[in-house]
Amino acid sequence: MWITTYPMMLSARPGYFLLLLSFLLLADADSPPKFTRTPEDQTGVQGGVASFVCQATGDPPPNIVWNKKGKKVQNQRFEVIDYEDGSGSVLRIQPLRTPRDEAVYECHVSNPAGEITALCRLNVLREDQLPSGFPTIDMGPQLKVVERSRTATMLCAASGNPDPEITWFKDFLPVNTTNNNGRIKQLRSESFGGTPIRGKRRLSGRTATESGCFPNGTSIPYNSALLFDQNPMSR
Repeated sequence: MWITTYPMMLSARPGYFLLLLSFLLLADADSPPKFTRTPEDQTGVQGGVASFVCQATGDPPPNIVWNKKGKKVQNQRFEVIDYEDGSGSVLRIQPLRTPRDEAVYECHVSNPAGEITALCRLNVLREDQLPSGFPTIDMGPQLKVVERSRTATMLCAASGNPDPEITWFKDFLPVNTTNNNGRIKQLRSESFGGTPIRGKRRLSGRTATESGCFPNGTSIPYNSALLFDQNPMSR
């Protein structure tokens, strides 16, 4: 019995170990970077600000570099802010200069498994060049200090044609309205009785710090709100 079966077991083992080795190699293999958000073209105003957002995944986590005309951005007016979890990066330019800042910018993402690049264009206009309907901020958010467990409301209103979108930033990074345990919700002004407030943001349970809103023409409803709720499950 052993004489007939033992050689068969030996002959089967090399294939088994090769299969196991291939599985382990695939499991440990690096995965190339992949974009989860690419920067979008923008048109800014002389003296204003532009923020480009780029996010990507990969294993190991990829490195994100911003380039202008093929070279890494290096300027006192150019600031790169990285996400704490390494998932993305924001290129912030302030104040904008024309025609100096008008260019195609690159978000270059790389890790040992590969590299990818996303392009975006920045146009900068003078005040006398703004087209009809260009978005403007009618009321910007104000710096507030609130007591812990209290609620603060920060307002932002913008107008334009077509109706502009309002995007909120905190410490120059986009406010996350999805992965926050339900504490941050995006609402419309109709939720507050149809008031003419275009953007509304409520902060609860901590000191409110500097925030901002940047309008640009898109199809997203402009009469939006961000609700920061300290106890979302109790509402």
